[in-house]
Amino acid sequence: MAKFYGIIGFSENKETRPGIWEEEVTERKYYGDILQFSRKWESGEHLNDNLNINNKISIVADPFACQNFQTMRFIEWMDTKWKITNIEIQYPRLILTIGGIYNERQN
Repeated sequence: MAKFYGIIGFSENKETRPGIWEEEVTERKYYGDILQFSRKWESGEHLNDNLNINNKISIVADPFACQNFQTMRFIEWMDTKWKITNIEIQYPRLILTIGGIYNERQN
């Protein structure tokens, strides 16, 4: 089983000024294991096909991750930020399923 060490991004909307809400991202580092490794090219409306992966990464969750798992947005793996599409809780671990490339401007 391959090992993982990398950044997970947690995103929260915070009111910076009255009526103005902005996304604030907190990045934290975690250890874990790569449980599944697969990829798939999907053709879409764009000129180039989209790369989607269906990897599962199990991380050792600290109290912050357990309390804020609902705000997890991306995981940095292989020098790319990937969207977290599903989170399975198996305390003390969280099983993260990752999908397409994370686009910071759309989330």
